Amino acid sequence: MKKIIITEFMDEAAVRQLEQGFQVIYDKTLVERPDELLALVPDCDALIVRNKTQVRGALLDAAQRMRAVGRLGVGLDNIDVAGCRSRDIAVIPATGANSVSVAEYVMAGLLMLARGCYHRSAEVAAGAWPRGSMQGGEIYQKTLGLMGFGGIARDVARRARAFGMKVIAHDPFIADDAAVWDEQGVTPVSFEDMLARADAISLHVPLTDGTRNLFDAERIAAMKDGAFLINSSRGGIVDEAALGSALRSGKLGGAMIDVFSKEPLPAGSPLDGAPNCYLTPHIAGVTRESNTRVSFLIADRVAETLNNN
Repeated sequence: MKKIIITEFMDEAAVRQLEQGFQVIYDKTLVERPDELLALVPDCDALIVRNKTQVRGALLDAAQRMRAVGRLGVGLDNIDVAGCRSRDIAVIPATGANSVSVAEYVMAGLLMLARGCYHRSAEVAAGAWPRGSMQGGEIYQKTLGLMGFGGIARDVARRARAFGMKVIAHDPFIADDAAVWDEQGVTPVSFEDMLARADAISLHVPLTDGTRNLFDAERIAAMKDGAFLINSSRGGIVDEAALGSALRSGKLGGAMIDVFSKEPLPAGSPLDGAPNCYLTPHIAGVTRESNTRVSFLIADRVAETLNNN
């Protein structure tokens, strides 16, 4: 019987489905024991991971039987895709299955940042009544800039337009005359134009050599005064020290950050205590509903790949 190893959390019903046709080792803490994982992979036919398990180097060298790597998410920066390809190992991301969750996370961030009041409930509960200092703003008729215009960004755009926002986007891989812009009601702009015009920018690009520290001190300085920045894509795209400085100086009006250059985010980071800044632990795409969709999609596709090999 072919063997599947699952190293991080997965919907248990999807795990049970895989157990009907395969030998399954499911241990959501196995990611924290890389030496143990390394000892298990030589007779493994498929590996299912999230974003923490590093599928590269010695692990790939040891995985002589492996035919598939299922990714419970969409980012692939923890997987040596070229190394897998050279070994005839299929890399299977859960493309589209968590788009709703990320898009709703971005919209929640826009609303929370604009109102600027949701982190002060303890004051009200304690008897304070700070109405005068809690006059926030609206996202209606504001301009949202999207860095990258793939599937998740398009889901964000549709929701933002429903709130009455104007949406612009920059994606160097989509021609300005592509039909998708008119279909989505979004205006393509240059990177520089987006920085200057957007009241809020949401990032939807992978981490590559070209996007690492893409939002550095210079790019952040070029953003509109008081703008918001939301990053639910990958850590390392935003220079966290530059962002913390821009929030404290008032250059930016707020930020919502779900991903960091080092995870978990170390205590005392430049974002610790920054004003109007919401930090979450890489969960934008993780909801009960998306976990079910992602898990069953990967279970089905990994099973199909193994059954065809």
